Amino acid sequence: MKNVASDDYGPVAKTLHWITVLLVVIAWTLGMFGEEFSEESAQQSGLLTHIWIGLAILVIAVVRIPWRIANPPPKIVHTEFGRWLVEWTDPASRLMHYLLYGLLVVVPAFGISLQFAQGHSLPLFGLSEIPSPWLADKAFAHSIKEVHEVLANVLVIQAVFHMTAALVHHFVFGDNTLRRMLPWLRKQT
Repeated sequence: MKNVASDDYGPVAKTLHWITVLLVVIAWTLGMFGEEFSEESAQQSGLLTHIWIGLAILVIAVVRIPWRIANPPPKIVHTEFGRWLVEWTDPASRLMHYLLYGLLVVVPAFGISLQFAQGHSLPLFGLSEIPSPWLADKAFAHSIKEVHEVLANVLVIQAVFHMTAALVHHFVFGDNTLRRMLPWLRKQT
């Protein structure tokens, strides 16, 4: 757990954050470009990896959301330059975080639904499989795939906005917003 008096995120929050970032980048890349592999075996391996990473993202989100509720983020350290913006950026920041957390659950849920709509079982990290509760339905699967792709793109766009906001806080406002989430940078005092 983090130190309640600290204005820094704790090691668990940082670890979950950066693992999620890495997994989302890999899953999105495989989802967007996995069909570009020339060999079918590479496509299948890419799809299986995409599914496993999606499941890992879902598991991490299920851990991360209660962790965030039990360990709220540290308060924003106000700077003179950024003080006037806090009135509207703080609610916008909260909304963006809620949307990101929601998408970290909803995107994999639609991926699972897609797998089932195609009539395929859901592979659980090579340990087991959950058989599809539905018969294959090509039209339904196509609709689910479209929603899954759109939501995945919205997730990545929101993540880019999130990253941009952290960079603006760092370079324009000169506050510790970025530094307190990066484990390798020291906070400014």
